[in-house]
Amino acid sequence: MTELLRVRDLRISLPTARGPAEALRGVSFTLDRGQTLGLIGESGCGKSMTALALMGLLPEGAQVQGSIQLDGTELTTLDEAAWCRLRGARLGMVFQEPMTALNPLHTVGHQIAEPLRLHRGLAAAAARAEALRLLERVQLPQAAQRLDAYPHQLSGGQRQRVVIAIALACGPDLLVADEPTTALDVTIQREVLDLLAGLVQDSGMALLLVSHDLAVMAHRVQRLLVMYAGQVVESGPAAAVFAAPAHPYTRGLLAARPRLGLARGTRLATIPGRVPELHEMPAGCAFADRCPQVTTACRSAPPPELDLGAGRTARCIHIGRAG
Repeated sequence: MTELLRVRDLRISLPTARGPAEALRGVSFTLDRGQTLGLIGESGCGKSMTALALMGLLPEGAQVQGSIQLDGTELTTLDEAAWCRLRGARLGMVFQEPMTALNPLHTVGHQIAEPLRLHRGLAAAAARAEALRLLERVQLPQAAQRLDAYPHQLSGGQRQRVVIAIALACGPDLLVADEPTTALDVTIQREVLDLLAGLVQDSGMALLLVSHDLAVMAHRVQRLLVMYAGQVVESGPAAAVFAAPAHPYTRGLLAARPRLGLARGTRLATIPGRVPELHEMPAGCAFADRCPQVTTACRSAPPPELDLGAGRTARCIHIGRAG
């Protein structure tokens, strides 16, 4: 595979009433063309912030350090005009809630046609014809009739297909999907994920998938990043991480999954405590207060990233190096 995206030591500081707070702390990863990369972790761990950084959609006043390179082009130094040329053309995003991502005042056909007119210069009739083809591509029922529908006239699953069609309109190199199936029932969720997988396979684009759903990640991504408190605490091939999680946080997440066959009344495992606030980051390991393996050494300094071999890394001083 050919490398498409390279993120190195990405740090994002947000202005708050209590002063600057680091939302991302040294995030690094790569993503190849045709590859699907998953981000997992609890709310507040930095998954969505990472996704927004890749799209140049960070909150106002955010300070960025580190590097984001798309095909060798540095993105962190782009002005807004340059970002606008990239977004919708080479970068597409599927948001968590399609009803807020779509404009209620415009038909879905108009909204799909907009990036085609802006980035590809298509005339109105050609853009409308391409919008219909895209709706058919994302398998929206009665696509021709839906072109002139407004978002409120569609179901949640149909709206999400429209959002995907907009993101795919100009054939992006990278598609970022931030919790794209959260508001959907299980059947529609599977259909949307099958659709995304098929599009990646057919077009060769790269997909960054953000989700809380561990079952989705286990079956839908090739590589996995586990995020905690703004850092990647474990990474590697998804199958290997699920088969033998190395970091105590990853083990805690997997242990908390509902499983078939448990006796009625069995309580699921939980991770005590909560993700630390941005202003409450400890001097040592951010997971120390919740970790069953914590020692004094854990609290003295941030754990370095260890190379575990076979494309795997983890941040924990209790993990031995592997060949």
